[in-house]
Amino acid sequence: MVIAKARAVDGPDQSFHAAEITRREIDSQDVLIEIKFAGICHSDIHTAHGEWGPVNYPLVPGHEIAGIVTEVGSEVTKYKVGDRVGVGCMVDSCGECVNCRKGEEQYCLKGNVPTYAGVDKYGEPTQGGYSTHIVVTEDFVVRIPDGMELDAAAPLLCAGITTYSPLKHWGAGPDKKVAIVGMGGLGHMAVKIAAAMGAEVTVLSQTLSKKEDGLEFGAENYYATKDPETFEKLAGTFDLIINTVSAKLDMDAYFGLLTLDGTLVNVGAPAEPLSVNVFSLIGHRRSFAGSMIGGIRETQEMLDFCAEHNIGPKIEIISADQIDEAYKRVLASDVKYRFVIDISTM
Repeated sequence: MVIAKARAVDGPDQSFHAAEITRREIDSQDVLIEIKFAGICHSDIHTAHGEWGPVNYPLVPGHEIAGIVTEVGSEVTKYKVGDRVGVGCMVDSCGECVNCRKGEEQYCLKGNVPTYAGVDKYGEPTQGGYSTHIVVTEDFVVRIPDGMELDAAAPLLCAGITTYSPLKHWGAGPDKKVAIVGMGGLGHMAVKIAAAMGAEVTVLSQTLSKKEDGLEFGAENYYATKDPETFEKLAGTFDLIINTVSAKLDMDAYFGLLTLDGTLVNVGAPAEPLSVNVFSLIGHRRSFAGSMIGGIRETQEMLDFCAEHNIGPKIEIISADQIDEAYKRVLASDVKYRFVIDISTM
């Protein structure tokens, strides 16, 4: 059993504090990971603030985890001590339902086990990556490619796969016009990945303040959504729109930007419901879809794709004592583009 140092929060309006958590004994198929870096995701903030439903506090968030294997169970075959590995948004699933058998564990019919704010197969609450160690079954661990720095790899375990999966599923590539709504932690990764897939990429952001960055990341066009002319000029333009914004938007206005048979995919998850006028969809056989993360196999594929194309997030390293400040800055859109906690500061 490992006693891990961590940063925990005790309620939706509470600050983070130093804590110790107990990680389970290594089972035969488990891997013990010494965490080196953990990204901060908007999902962490929603959950810590209790915005997505009841939370069993105290809570240790974090599902963008990069570290080093320090111990393996007797039946582990995929990893050895010293391997560079990552853990994303889930740490287990039933492994038996039709979706799990397809390698889509994120859509497990019995519900996957989230990395934090969940309950594992032993009946214990799961705690995440704002900690020094974690124990995970080997089937939910991915290998970080050689040459990819651990701090840059961490956000890929959520921000990377959350955008890679829908871009791949809906066929982003040459001859496809793709728009990315929002240029935050998710959005800037979506731009980089879509561009690497060969799509013509446009960023739709509130203002033009990040235009230079967007073009550097691979976008060919950049428009301000605060300008009403944007929606007139771009009407009927895009084959695919990936909405990364976790806020309530005028969805009908964005549907108007889709071509015939175009699709808007939500990966951002606002706490409040979105309103949709069905006539915005049926007039041009448009689709409104949602997407979570990818399965473990696809997450490894994403990491390898990013390594091949030299894609990584733009990050700001913080100490464990700066988590509260980082949350405030994320909510104020004051980060370019992903905070990553240096776990050595625990």
